[in-house]
Amino acid sequence: MGPVPVKSLKARAHKRADADLRVERTIAVGSLAVILAGSLLLVIMAADRPSVLAPVATQRFFPGWLAGPLGGLLPSLTRNSNALKYIFTGAIVAMYVSYLVGLRYIPRLRARWAIFAVVAAHAILLLSPPLSLTDIFNYINYARMEVVHHLNPYTTIPVLEPHGDPAFALSNWHELLSPYGPLFTLITFLVVPLGVAGSFWALKALLMLASLATVALVWKCARLLRRDPATAIVLVGLNPIVLIWGLGGDHNDFFMMLFVVLAFYLLLRAGAMPGLGGDADEDEGKGGALMTGASQPLSTRPHPQGASSPARMNLRGALSPALLGAGAALATAIAIKASAAVLLPVVLAGLWWSRRSAAEVLLGVALGAVVLGAVSVLAFGPHFPDLGTQGRLVTYLSVPNLLGLALGQGGETDTLRVLLGGALVVSVALCGVLAWRRRESLTAAGWASVALLVSLAWVLPWYVLWVLPLAALSSSRRLRTATVVIGAYLIVSWAPATGMLLNAIDFHPEKTSLGRLHQRYVKELLY
Repeated sequence: MGPVPVKSLKARAHKRADADLRVERTIAVGSLAVILAGSLLLVIMAADRPSVLAPVATQRFFPGWLAGPLGGLLPSLTRNSNALKYIFTGAIVAMYVSYLVGLRYIPRLRARWAIFAVVAAHAILLLSPPLSLTDIFNYINYARMEVVHHLNPYTTIPVLEPHGDPAFALSNWHELLSPYGPLFTLITFLVVPLGVAGSFWALKALLMLASLATVALVWKCARLLRRDPATAIVLVGLNPIVLIWGLGGDHNDFFMMLFVVLAFYLLLRAGAMPGLGGDADEDEGKGGALMTGASQPLSTRPHPQGASSPARMNLRGALSPALLGAGAALATAIAIKASAAVLLPVVLAGLWWSRRSAAEVLLGVALGAVVLGAVSVLAFGPHFPDLGTQGRLVTYLSVPNLLGLALGQGGETDTLRVLLGGALVVSVALCGVLAWRRRESLTAAGWASVALLVSLAWVLPWYVLWVLPLAALSSSRRLRTATVVIGAYLIVSWAPATGMLLNAIDFHPEKTSLGRLHQRYVKELLY
């Protein structure tokens, strides 16, 4: 038997490659479909009737405006709360696994598939009633305290407002001064004239638009970095934790991250991060299961269209609107939620190679802080969000509390809280050094956000959003791996079935003497 012709071998290789490509595309489409189907299932389940899936609803109160347009579509839905918890947990786990698989194969699809999936998922969650761990009625109640009852939410606790206000019964932080940033509180003032129901749906729509705008900026940043934008927006916009607990719970973190990502977009447009060529051991040119895409060395990467290099700006002697805008965007993010403050020193350290660029960003921060501070003082006086009280709250499966349990302390102690606070300061400083050495702050800012998440005793699932856009745009595969691990940990910590499983293995961190103290402190603020 003679040798097989070369053309025949090539034809077979092409057929195998085409077959493999079809399989990979099918897997990618299937992954997107599971995320969308899971989202729709959970929303319909929560909207059907009062249950553990929508804690604000009760047997006596579940009006049509709260259930939304998808209410009543599952009349045969089980009323067994344990069964609902297992269904929720199974759905979120299946969605997360599909999300991880999809990240590997999304580059095989046309970008329109990723765009459609992100928009569709956001539309589904827009129709959702408030899901678990919601804060939206606290937002509405603090706004109504000021606008309707003329009570400053930074000096008056909600329990002192008229209890007949319709938002009071739906809110829960009745003994806590507002911990929310003044700019965000001012935004909530705009929806008060719509009433409680109108405020609820208006804020939901604004949060969805903020999330989509963030995804759009991630797309633009990825293109400037010559990385696959479809994979980047899937990493950010289809994360099941952010979809279900973030958009489903209607949280203000979307506003904060919109301005964080805007700041990085403006820095990229200004050409202010020349170190984004990536390290040899971490470049996306190697591919990888979590994200693939091209990453060109700085010397060969074209300068972003329309961007001006810091050197050219220095020669002109004019201030850069992009750098000033980046600083103002960071100030705005901090005015919405103080968590963004950990990024500021890291960003400035990454710009320190060009003192002028750092000075212009700092000037933008200062101008933004002056304007926003003046507006805040005019609206609320010289008062700040109550972060101190909130900082003493503890969730049982947070890293600090688990560390306290491992050390035999019964949970997070005051001493451990101080030590972890010091560790966070050191971590942010080290991230600043990393940013300075690399001449870019995307990766270092991502690690600073990871350090913040790990050090928080009151950690909630949608906080993973603080890291996702930075991980999506960074050249660091390690950062993306850490983000995926944090996501898995948050699912384990907050999935409804976790409590039942912990009971089954007789693990009760809330029953230590310190755990009971933490539990009592939370209840005192809630009720």
